[in-house]
Amino acid sequence: MGRSSNAVKAERINMARKLLIKSKDLSEAAMAMVQMLGISKRQAYRYLREAQEHERPVPIPEHKIAFTVKLPHVLVAALHERAHERDQQLSELVTQALEAFLYRPGGRSG
Repeated sequence: MGRSSNAVKAERINMARKLLIKSKDLSEAAMAMVQMLGISKRQAYRYLREAQEHERPVPIPEHKIAFTVKLPHVLVAALHERAHERDQQLSELVTQALEAFLYRPGGRSG
């Protein structure tokens, strides 16, 4: 079986948090996850341990798609450099820049 997507993982961690809040008993919560999700007991305990590290629900990430754009070489180099400086993935940096442009106060430019 393959690895869970980030969205599935976040949903399962949130489920584990709710079960821990409800029952307080780790083994009872693990068995509930095994029955509800059809996962192994070992995997259920992993989700429960991770859930214990979070004080709040884990945000569910949006589904992402790839798209291709053509940009000048100098701009691409600058983006890579800035992403490296900030220790970010290129897609994170571009997402932040586009969100800042599209959703800035005063509406879209145009």
